[in-house]
Amino acid sequence: MSGKKLAIIATKGSLDWAYPPLILGSTAAALGYEVEIFCTFYGLQLLRKKMDLKVTSLGNPGMPMPVPMPVLLQALPGMQSMMTMMMKQKMKSKGVASLEELRELCIEAEVKLVACQMTVDLFDFDTSDFIDGIEYGGAATFFEFAGESDITLFV
Repeated sequence: MSGKKLAIIATKGSLDWAYPPLILGSTAAALGYEVEIFCTFYGLQLLRKKMDLKVTSLGNPGMPMPVPMPVLLQALPGMQSMMTMMMKQKMKSKGVASLEELRELCIEAEVKLVACQMTVDLFDFDTSDFIDGIEYGGAATFFEFAGESDITLFV
């Protein structure tokens, strides 16, 4: 191991925002970094047993769409599900790993996955909602690791 450390704060719980922390974490671990991903607020979705995440097209004007889609249309019922399906199909056709596969890569590479205890309590989650093998901690837990990290990312 190189002795380098990467700390990531994952705060988003949508399909498009779940990829960066898992891709960066698994890649850094493969490169020899010691990695911790601290999941807080909506980022807790990355640690749930069932990840049923949707695309967030609203408020994301940079999202490339197969056909131009005005914001008003994106707000219609069923559009988020359709866009999520289109995104998943596109990723599959390009050989992009699923979120579950990326999370498993992180676990196999010994990436430390930490659920923010305050957020777990805030949203009345139960530890049975989450995958096995994760840790629970607060901001102090994150700072203990991040304070010694070479790189810290907020995603």
